[in-house]
Amino acid sequence: MNVQAVVDSLSLEVQGAKGNLEREVTGCYISDLLSDVMAHAQAGDLWITLQTHPNIVAVASLKNLAGIIITNKRIPEEETLRKAEDERIPIAVSPSSTFEVGGMLFKMLRC
Repeated sequence: MNVQAVVDSLSLEVQGAKGNLEREVTGCYISDLLSDVMAHAQAGDLWITLQTHPNIVAVASLKNLAGIIITNKRIPEEETLRKAEDERIPIAVSPSSTFEVGGMLFKMLRC
């Protein structure tokens, strides 16, 4: 499954790196601690977080993540979106809670 399929299935709004949605999604990691994501996320994961600042893009790029989903109606900062474009890291937002998005994504990846 690729990022575009996840975006479509979860009705996400893509706000950054809209042209890079073909990346393959192999898993999911949920955390709001950057150090935790750096230590445990795997390449190809979609990262679900509440964080909106530019450092999320740096971590996602470092770990070669498929993209970032920001939950709870939070909107990424403008600098975050610029960095996402530069690094080609898709950022999507959801009005749903982290719990809900994680559960839906779990079902999608396991079925």
